[in-house]
Amino acid sequence: MIPIDLSGQVALVTGVGDNEGFAWHIAKALQAAGARLIFSVHPRLLGIVESILDREQDAESRVLPFGAGTLKVDKLVPCDVAYDTMDDVDEKTRNDRRFAKHGDYSIQGMMAQVAKDFTHIDHVIPSVAFSPEITKRMADTSRSAYLTALSISSYSLTSLLRATAPFMKDRPHASALALSYLGGERVVPHYGGGMSTAKAALQIDCKQLAQNYGPEGIRVNCISAGPYASRAARAIGDIKHMIDHATSRSPLPRPIEADDVAHAAVFLCSPLAAAVTGQVLYVDCGYNVMGV
Repeated sequence: MIPIDLSGQVALVTGVGDNEGFAWHIAKALQAAGARLIFSVHPRLLGIVESILDREQDAESRVLPFGAGTLKVDKLVPCDVAYDTMDDVDEKTRNDRRFAKHGDYSIQGMMAQVAKDFTHIDHVIPSVAFSPEITKRMADTSRSAYLTALSISSYSLTSLLRATAPFMKDRPHASALALSYLGGERVVPHYGGGMSTAKAALQIDCKQLAQNYGPEGIRVNCISAGPYASRAARAIGDIKHMIDHATSRSPLPRPIEADDVAHAAVFLCSPLAAAVTGQVLYVDCGYNVMGV
């Protein structure tokens, strides 16, 4: 038996907004392997996540896999990854009370809060993606929405790594793990608004950052997950058709589950993947290999 033991390691998981998405399930699997957790949550969703971590009605969703107990998060920090520092925040957002009550919610501010309680970080999971026009065709996408998708969905990996690298340098198994989708390589209807471009950028950024941070002992990988009906994905409007289509054509003819992605994430964060970096791992029941 080969154990995966992440005891004593700290994982910073960004983009947790509910108890359905990949970020939630990855966090649970990492903690089942022994990792401590920091959640970086969008300021407008912090109250929701706090409730999910406490409410009795959500107790079942907090049960860890493999009989490892119940989810416990050491620290919740507000962060909007669109902003490196508060100097980047536009006036409208600054005056929004839902944001203002959190103080410094930039990436720099998040790390200042983390540094109060943690001297190191072993794993960073940037699970953030957004385009205000995701259902639009590329031909109809505005410049503003396109740049927003790139900023939040791809550049955030670079910004988060730059901020966390001093906490990760020379840790024994330090790694960053981004989440992508096949829409970054092929045309997927209703996956527009610059999001497909952002995922393509994310994947090459992953490879470049693997080379940049390799000398510091930090690995950078990416999981390209199959279609999954998270709350965010349901906003696309055609997610059931996307899942049914992929299921009918995949070598493993079934939909993916969030735990499939979570288990792959634990592997990539573990010593078993010590020589794996700059890679895109497809967790999609093999759909990506099919031509028709």
